Amino acid sequence: MPVKIAVGSTNPAKIAAVRQVVAQVWPDCQLLPCDVPTGVSAMPLSDAECIAGARNRAAAARRQTQADLGVGLEGGVQAEPVGLVLTAWAVVVDSSGQEGVGSSGRLPLPPFIAVQIHQGAELGPVMDELLGETNVKHKDGAVGALTNGLINRRDALAMAVAYALAPFITPHFYRQLANQ
Repeated sequence: MPVKIAVGSTNPAKIAAVRQVVAQVWPDCQLLPCDVPTGVSAMPLSDAECIAGARNRAAAARRQTQADLGVGLEGGVQAEPVGLVLTAWAVVVDSSGQEGVGSSGRLPLPPFIAVQIHQGAELGPVMDELLGETNVKHKDGAVGALTNGLINRRDALAMAVAYALAPFITPHFYRQLANQ
């Protein structure tokens, strides 16, 4: 019976990121995307808020679908000494409450974008306007535009998913550490 994995989003980039990673572990897995509330602001302004949003998405999606695992992804920004950085977090949960957490890399935003975020703008619409496109966040995302395609949103999110899956794909290692 294939592993059922709920994805707490219907965003194509997020679904593709989860598929890219989990297919390497469970090639015949069944992905169940679903629209669930994040419980956080539309533009998360800290790592803590991103993690909370990802955790809420993962738990709600797993409950809604009764899947083996729930995956939540939440992008946002974090103030750092180098400025406002773009990042994303993933949380994976199972029915017992076990959780894995992982993040993408961090990309400093150009100051003219950071100013707009500090003034209350959401990054997606800012990028749509700058690029003259619609729903950039469903495609290569801000990270794709800002790296000129070197990293796209799917790949950035996939890194976070891979890190969050670690406790589920190497459970013996995690049990050993817990018993020391």
